[in-house]
Amino acid sequence: MIKTFQKGIIFDMDNTLLQSRIDFTEMKRAIFQLWVDNGIISPTLEWEKHTASQLIEIGRKAEQMTRELEQAMWDAVTAIEKEGMHGAVLEQHAVEVLEELKNRYQLYILTNNAYAAAEEALNETGIASYFDEIVAREQMTTLKPSPSGIHYIRSRKPDWPVSAWTMIGDSWIDGKAACDGQVAFIAYQGNELDMERNGVVPRAYINDLEELLTVLEKFEQE
Repeated sequence: MIKTFQKGIIFDMDNTLLQSRIDFTEMKRAIFQLWVDNGIISPTLEWEKHTASQLIEIGRKAEQMTRELEQAMWDAVTAIEKEGMHGAVLEQHAVEVLEELKNRYQLYILTNNAYAAAEEALNETGIASYFDEIVAREQMTTLKPSPSGIHYIRSRKPDWPVSAWTMIGDSWIDGKAACDGQVAFIAYQGNELDMERNGVVPRAYINDLEELLTVLEKFEQE
């Protein structure tokens, strides 16, 4: 079926649609140690205060970065992702909400994970078919909180106005990417303090995916 409606929803994946078991603390520690061991960053850097994507970008921008070292980092990250996503389960009401939304919106995934890992998790949980496209780190020039992925998705529909898009995610990095990409953001079980601290102002906060249907309907009436 060809979708003719010109509205899109962009979903984060981990802890928005899937209950992630990815050990992000271990991921950050692994990235930090690799950078320290190779003279990329100081061992005094407070890595706990950074997101994994921020640590990755610090390294990628360093003069000492090599193709081999970057690949070693991605290999370590991918291994932790795969371990954490194996046997992933859906957030409550995910299927019911996607089933409803697919009749009114084009749906996208935007994740910092590797494409193969994301596709496998979405297939395992039976929801891959709901999405028009899975956009992973391979499609981005810079990871979230950069708006790179948002720009990529919007470029797929260049004739659509900014108002046609909404993003849903659990983290401030999702909100930052959406806001900097000029897309409305809805926070799902988001930490308000983290959002405020990073300058993210969600259009709405929801605690259950079912609430998304009501919130989107309200947006349509404004």
